[in-house]
Amino acid sequence: MSHLTAVSGLDAAAFGDDPGRWPLPPAQGHRQLWLRAIAAGGQGRYADANAGLAELLRGRPESRLASLALSTRASFLRQLGWHWRAHDWDGRAWALAGDDPEASADALAGLAADALGVGRLGVSADLLSRATDVLTGAGAVPPRLKIRLAWVGAELAMASGDGRTAVSHARRGVELAENALPVLRRHRVKSDVVLAAALCCAGDLAASRALADSALVAADSHALVPLRWALACLLAGIGSAVHSQGAIVEVRDRSAEFVTRHGGRWRMPGGRP
Repeated sequence: MSHLTAVSGLDAAAFGDDPGRWPLPPAQGHRQLWLRAIAAGGQGRYADANAGLAELLRGRPESRLASLALSTRASFLRQLGWHWRAHDWDGRAWALAGDDPEASADALAGLAADALGVGRLGVSADLLSRATDVLTGAGAVPPRLKIRLAWVGAELAMASGDGRTAVSHARRGVELAENALPVLRRHRVKSDVVLAAALCCAGDLAASRALADSALVAADSHALVPLRWALACLLAGIGSAVHSQGAIVEVRDRSAEFVTRHGGRWRMPGGRP
């Protein structure tokens, strides 16, 4: 495989239209290790993803890339419910971000999500505002960052019980993901996941159910197992218009088992965040 092919394949898997590609091309250099970890984590292959991040950090990359790698590690912990532990990694990411807007916004958005996950809603709102300010004062930044801030804004509104505001933020995330170039397939699917949850929070169960059913097909076709699990959890609570309750529970449980087999460790309910 040529160097060019490897770069193209990993970019498309991490931030493009091929997030379900497996096996992934081998990484060549620090940035490719980061891309490969992102792609593997998006599929729920956490052992592979974390091994790549560890190799990257052992190689003493520039501070900017080290910060992005630490933010990525934190995001994996959050996906599994470990918000308090993720906070430590995001804090280290923020310390290394310096003046780089991408790394700074990533770290601040992560810290906002961490605070949200442990119920510190005011802190989360302040951190989200700081992340927004970073992007407002920056030049060209990757479109994924504004999408990510829309997600956190929607999740913060949901945690506050404000369904209308949650839907507004979530729709903004969908719009940004739809217009992003290159195509951010994983971000597009996750934006629908967030919107489905926001619609549920707003009490529009029919719209939430329809969108979640549709997004479940997309998550499955792109092998985005953590998103498939999240959608199945939502549908297990509100019911699917397409699948039986037993089928949805099976999808949820199979997705959780896949993650466990591939190195993910779920935080048990009632455990420390």
